[in-house]
Amino acid sequence: MDFSVLPALDVVNETVKAVGARGISVELLDTKKDALERIKAIIPAAATVMTGASLTLREIGFEDLLLSKQHPWKNLKDDILAESDQKKQMLLRKQAITADYFLGSVHAISMTGEIVVASATGSQIAPYAFASQNIIWIAGTQKITQSVEQGLARIRDYIMPHEEERMRAGTGGKMGTTLGKVLIFSREVPFLGRTVRLLLVKEKAGD
Repeated sequence: MDFSVLPALDVVNETVKAVGARGISVELLDTKKDALERIKAIIPAAATVMTGASLTLREIGFEDLLLSKQHPWKNLKDDILAESDQKKQMLLRKQAITADYFLGSVHAISMTGEIVVASATGSQIAPYAFASQNIIWIAGTQKITQSVEQGLARIRDYIMPHEEERMRAGTGGKMGTTLGKVLIFSREVPFLGRTVRLLLVKEKAGD
């Protein structure tokens, strides 16, 4: 199966409805540029922000925006990268999971509404599942799968080989990747009082 193909609009609409029924706010946007502008509108000034590793955030321009420092937020990753002591840096990383807004992407979106996320370390899974008050996921509609099982296959057969290739290229062949942890996000329960958003883009974004 080709996991890079954009689905038909009726499939997208059915998926939006199913995800929304699971306590996740879904917005369907036309382009990656629209996704970046929507993020700017959502996050209030002075909010703390943290990001998981994400090709999608890079593609929509959000990583460049954070690096430029031309934004009104407190980027917690700035402090993490500025810390040279490894133990202190790890502590900062752990504290950052409670950022006001945690942003990233997902690896599969089931037509039945579940969200599937894979991680080597699990660093983004804790905020996604519980720790951060506001989650913003950005994903292209090519990540829609028929089921959770197909979503797991997408990670195993499509995402992992691509990530391995990127990691090897970025480290001169010294380091690959590993599938450490998987989150199947079935539902956001209301009593947690959190906001979980999925900005779904009607063009390919990320893997």
